[in-house]
Amino acid sequence: MKGIILSGGHGTRLRPLTNVTSKQLLPVYNKPMIFYPLETLLKAGIKEIMIIVAPDHCGDYMRVLGSGRDFGAGVRFTYEIQDEPKGIAQSFLIAENFLDDGDNATLILGDNIFEHDFTNDIQNFKSGGLVFAREVEDPERFGVLEFDQNGKVISVEEKPKVPKSNFAQVGIYVFDGRVLEAAKSVTPSARGELEITDVADWYLKKGELVAKPIQGFWADAGTLETLHRASVWARERANLS
Repeated sequence: MKGIILSGGHGTRLRPLTNVTSKQLLPVYNKPMIFYPLETLLKAGIKEIMIIVAPDHCGDYMRVLGSGRDFGAGVRFTYEIQDEPKGIAQSFLIAENFLDDGDNATLILGDNIFEHDFTNDIQNFKSGGLVFAREVEDPERFGVLEFDQNGKVISVEEKPKVPKSNFAQVGIYVFDGRVLEAAKSVTPSARGELEITDVADWYLKKGELVAKPIQGFWADAGTLETLHRASVWARERANLS
């Protein structure tokens, strides 16, 4: 299993904080935001990790994270540039050479912070597509998963105006070695982006998409409000440890 952290973008919703640095390098209480998704992958035993960054901040990431050796034996980081953000599914195209051996891959967004432990799900993953869901009050802001009465995914849709459920697809995704084929089949949406929901739908149409619920705290820390909420949670967590 290989890991990818998507940490590009412009962080426009966090300006002026992001006028001089990347969103994912902003502090969340006592460490940079990117440490949280990175720790999620490392905890699951993933040691080969590609970090996709915006061109303006590549050097900053290398200074903060280095080669990976400070994070444990055998940990190795690779860096790639995302010249222009064109959707989450673009991550797999950028990482094509990194994934060319057909390994399974876990993609996590650099601004998503989870309390949930994904270790068993990732380590026991065999094939197909695995995504994760959380019930939210504003599903129109997310990819929306629709389930049948048995909990099986029957549709996945990106930021629908009329959501079919309140279940959001959160920012961590596990796919098998066919994910490059799936990503290459995706065409830009009306928003001009390569949507991760279309990759998930590729697996759904083959009857190979599974969605599991997450527990505990979750923040998509891309706004001032959610960044603050994540920092409060991280402070409380640190004080309990």
